[in-house]
Order: sequence, then structure tokens, then C-alpha cells
Amino acid sequence: MLSNIRIVLVQTFHPGNIGAAARAMKNMGLSQLYLVDPRVFPDPEAESRAAGAKDLLADAVVVNSVEEAIADCQLVIGTSARERSYDLPLLDLETTAGVAVHEAASGQIAILFGRETMGLNNAEMLLCNRHLYIDANPDYPVLNVAQAIQLVCYELRRAVGRTENAPLEPAPYPRQREMVLFYEHLERVLRVTNFIIPQHEGRVMDKLKRYFNRSRPEKSELGMLRGILASVEETVARLTKD
Repeated sequence: MLSNIRIVLVQTFHPGNIGAAARAMKNMGLSQLYLVDPRVFPDPEAESRAAGAKDLLADAVVVNSVEEAIADCQLVIGTSARERSYDLPLLDLETTAGVAVHEAASGQIAILFGRETMGLNNAEMLLCNRHLYIDANPDYPVLNVAQAIQLVCYELRRAVGRTENAPLEPAPYPRQREMVLFYEHLERVLRVTNFIIPQHEGRVMDKLKRYFNRSRPEKSELGMLRGILASVEETVARLTKD
């Protein structure tokens, strides 16, 4: 199950943190490391901090965007030190680990960690289904990114131990790329029906994405929604033609 859980580092500034993250992951049995637009990689400092986890660095997947890193994932969890700044279900560390391990039995899971100075931005959190908040000293709650990854990976390993003998049902959720296609379809229909007006677009799509990412429709439900949108398109096309 841990093999289906990826750690995604977004625009990491210090290469040493990449190496330390790889070491933390290998300590706990995780192997998927994704790097979104790192400032410097590869780098000798990353290799030095990785110690015996240089193989994870060698296998790390470097991509240009968060969307690329999570395209085949069914669950995306964003970490943030801001406890309630996002309109997403807020999970503690133990709950997050349990949810991630359960769903990793049937699909890819991504846990996102942001920049050292500012974390994940609002647009990146908008791509997530859940918000992970690590409880810490309220006077100084900001952890070093490698420390945060170590805590998360430790809890993931513990969660595997708790579920080793428990039957795990496949999670029937679509992948992120399927959700992207749905959002494109939804926006197209909202525009053709003039629900979204170019001169006054507002934040309709952002709010709808947040809603659907939070509520997480199952594959069958997403298929039904796509069918409804297709029906609307066909009706509009017929009325326009007539």
C-alpha cells in the first residue's frame, strides 16, 4: 500500500530538503518522490542529505506542475500550517494516514508539501480533496518540510500496521485527470447556457471545483454528471439549430 502513496514537493528551494525528504521516506518504506519545478535538482547537497536513500533521488519524477504530479491520483491531500484557511475537510495526521492507506489499496494517493517559505498557494490547495494540518505549538507551528514529511511517513507506516489484517474495499473514485475532463466539460456547458458570462465570470469555476473536490463524487456518479452535461449540450444544440 505504501508503494501507491507519493510524496510531492512543490518548488523546493533548498536541495538539502529534497535529500532529507528522501531519507525520511525510505526510513518508513515509501518510495514515490515527485518534484514539482525544484529550484536545483540534482544537486550534491541533496545526495549528501539523502544518505542511504540516493536510490529514491535517482528515481524521483520531476514535473513542471502540480497537475502533472497528481493526474493519475484518486486522492490528493494538501498540507498546510494554516489550520482553517481552506474550504476543505480538515484532517489530523492519524486520520490522514488511515484514509490514505485505505485508498492506496486500490489507487494512487498524493500528499503535497509546499515551498519552505510560503507552503502551498490557494490554487494548489484548490486541486486537493483534503487538508492535512499537523498539530504543533500554536506559537510556532511551522515545521521544516523534511520534518513534516518524516511525521507523515511515520504515521503512514503505523496505519499500515493497523490495517494489515483488515479487508480493504476498493475506493470507487475517479482519477484527477478524469476530474479535469469533467471540469472542462462543466465549464463548456455553463458558458454555452450563459450561466457564466464572460464580462462577469466571478469565481464560479473555483467554487465548483472546491465543492466537487470536497464532496468527491464516485466514478459512477461522475459518469452520471457527465451524462447530464452531454444531454444539456445536445438540447442546446438542437434548440439553436431549430
